[in-house]
Amino acid sequence: MKTPAYLNALKAFEAAARHQGFSAAAEELSVTPAAVGQLVRSLEAWLGVPLFVRASSGSARLMPTEAARRALPDIREGFDRLGLGVAKLKEATPNPALTVTLSPAFAAKWLLPRIERFQARHPGTDLLLDTNTRTVDFLAEHIDVGVRYGGGDWPGLVATKLMDEQVFPVCAPTLKGLRRPSDLARRTLIHDLSLPARSGFPSWRSWFDGMSLGALPATRGLRINNSAAVLQAAIDGLGVALGRSVMVRDDLAAGRLVRPFGDRGSVPALAYYVVHRPEAGAMPQVAAFRDWLREEAARDA
Repeated sequence: MKTPAYLNALKAFEAAARHQGFSAAAEELSVTPAAVGQLVRSLEAWLGVPLFVRASSGSARLMPTEAARRALPDIREGFDRLGLGVAKLKEATPNPALTVTLSPAFAAKWLLPRIERFQARHPGTDLLLDTNTRTVDFLAEHIDVGVRYGGGDWPGLVATKLMDEQVFPVCAPTLKGLRRPSDLARRTLIHDLSLPARSGFPSWRSWFDGMSLGALPATRGLRINNSAAVLQAAIDGLGVALGRSVMVRDDLAAGRLVRPFGDRGSVPALAYYVVHRPEAGAMPQVAAFRDWLREEAARDA
């Protein structure tokens, strides 16, 4: 290609191939599915070859052709190199900003109470916090580094464990009558809908199963799609929440929340990781933020 005129088309092609569909690619690129389809068709017309086999049914209706599959690794590497070049230009600015992606609850409950220490150590680094619950594309959305909760395996990203987590019931100290886990059968359960409903993420069902209380109903109660709001509802005495040790540490220390069953109610959960693209690991700002996060996690431990 003689000019960058087809960069958007290549991005649409790469995203559509990765998601095996135009709709998910459009959501990632913040355009319409029709726009993604048009970009892909324009690229096919310019190249003179089809890039996808379009099926009329099935879960994967858009499959890359053999030629497309051979080209995709080089195209992805090219985008990675472009991202590294932009990052180097960004570093050359007088006051470079570091873009960090993380969940709103992790930002509110863990990062923000500690961020002043990072700013004191690195006064020349401005932070841009991108708080959301969806999984963002680091390259497409110009993300430098992030904190994710899960099993530690995200394609295309280097993941360094920050801290493990336990889950256990928490409630306001004014909520009485909880002497044993089976007493929860008579209490309002507060559910966190911000966590994906898939294996490994903590839920009341998995906690009951871990405590050999599988007969107790696990779906009733109050449902909230924000982790910080779930804890606030528990603080306000609206019911019992399933607390994640990293998120509730400060509330427990301050007495806003208590663990009604003590250590008896604790079961292992997933972990927090600092993540970044492989080529970003050598960037001084990313390395500094990653190392500071690890220091803070070690301080908590």
